[in-house]
Amino acid sequence: MTDKEHTLEELPSVIPVFPLSGVILLPGASLPLNIFEPRYLKMVRDAEASHKLIGMVQPKDKDEGGKKPALYGVGGMGMISELKETGDGRFLIRLKGISRFRIEEELSTATPYRQVRANWAPFAADPWGGETTTAVERDDLFTSLKAYLDIKGLEADFSAIAEAPDDVLVNTLSMIVPFAHAEKQALLEAETVYMRSALLRNLLTMAATSTMKSEGPAKAH
Repeated sequence: MTDKEHTLEELPSVIPVFPLSGVILLPGASLPLNIFEPRYLKMVRDAEASHKLIGMVQPKDKDEGGKKPALYGVGGMGMISELKETGDGRFLIRLKGISRFRIEEELSTATPYRQVRANWAPFAADPWGGETTTAVERDDLFTSLKAYLDIKGLEADFSAIAEAPDDVLVNTLSMIVPFAHAEKQALLEAETVYMRSALLRNLLTMAATSTMKSEGPAKAH
């Protein structure tokens, strides 16, 4: 079963969600996950036995005292494209990003994992990676990325996605660069791929500038 077998009209109105801070899933991108909590093992089993779809959504707060943290209003839905059961009771899965969704309401269910009613209509252009109508300024994006990596003292080989289409490139970078959860959410909710690429460049530049300013005084003491 591939994501091409879904249409926007066929996407389910109720989906399971996996709240995970700092993690977003965008159309066309791929997200590997290590599943070990019993409630999410159950979620994966149930999804695999039905529509294979899981929604990734960020909590606004930490899960403390057994209370369910409030969720951001927009998440990203993916299809299980790979699943491997380990010998120690874990699942290693990979989700292929299909579409974003807006949470209409969280449902009261008997399942140990959370489920929501999803509204797909605001993101009708999302499925299968979306439509890129304005070319992304790739050179500027990679310049900002290199400056960010240099100032952070990080090394990365992005050659595997450098030749990817604009939407896959921008969406994948938005997912893997370690921004704070609020910044991740802003990238997720950007209306178009071009707008997301512009926001990504700005965030990379601001992060690099902030690091330089904070490290400057520290070296003087």
